[in-house]
Amino acid sequence: MAGHSKWANIKHKKGKMDAQKGKVFTKLNREITVAAREGGGDPGSNSRLRLIIEKSRSVNMPQDNIARAIKRGTGELEGVSYESSMYEGYGPSGIAVIVETLTDNKNRTVSDVRRVFTKYGGNLAESGAVSWMFERKGTVLVKAEGHSEDELLEKLLDYNIDDISSGGDLFSIYCSMEDLETVKKGVESSGLPVEAAEVGWVAKNPLDASESDQEKAFRLLDALEELDDVQSVYANLK
Repeated sequence: MAGHSKWANIKHKKGKMDAQKGKVFTKLNREITVAAREGGGDPGSNSRLRLIIEKSRSVNMPQDNIARAIKRGTGELEGVSYESSMYEGYGPSGIAVIVETLTDNKNRTVSDVRRVFTKYGGNLAESGAVSWMFERKGTVLVKAEGHSEDELLEKLLDYNIDDISSGGDLFSIYCSMEDLETVKKGVESSGLPVEAAEVGWVAKNPLDASESDQEKAFRLLDALEELDDVQSVYANLK
């Protein structure tokens, strides 16, 4: 099985801390608005919106906030129009980084992203420079609850799973984007608590960097995630 991404684990824990501070609500609001604008405001027929709403509820985002964000997306309420963009670059020791953003000012966003890359020993690259090293996949994060990878695999034999990785108290279960909801429901029916389920970029061949290089990389990735316009950050680190 693939090596577990320490950054994925750190990002998940950080997300919970940001939720306690309310910071994550702003990013989720944007994501809900864009999902509703592009796919409609009915979660029953908009799987992207449905997953984001579930994520929002998992961090105790108020229902009124969710409803308003949907209405802004469908045009029932006035609001800022956000545009999605993706940036690619290299971090310390040549790690590959993908940054997804939602912004109302692309010039500001690219300037902020470039500044952070430069400050933390990386550089912003051209589109396509590193994305070929990744695949778009569904990822279900599950609490280990004392189970081994083999035990989890046995529980999910009937589902189309591409890979499972473990690290600390979490499993990362990878599948195709189309199978994400089915795999998520399969995990839930097996009695294991789902921490998160989302579509994102997964490295094809994660790098095993030294502890020193990892610390430098984590500082860059963390600083990128702190930017208001950044929704998600991915790296090809184990």
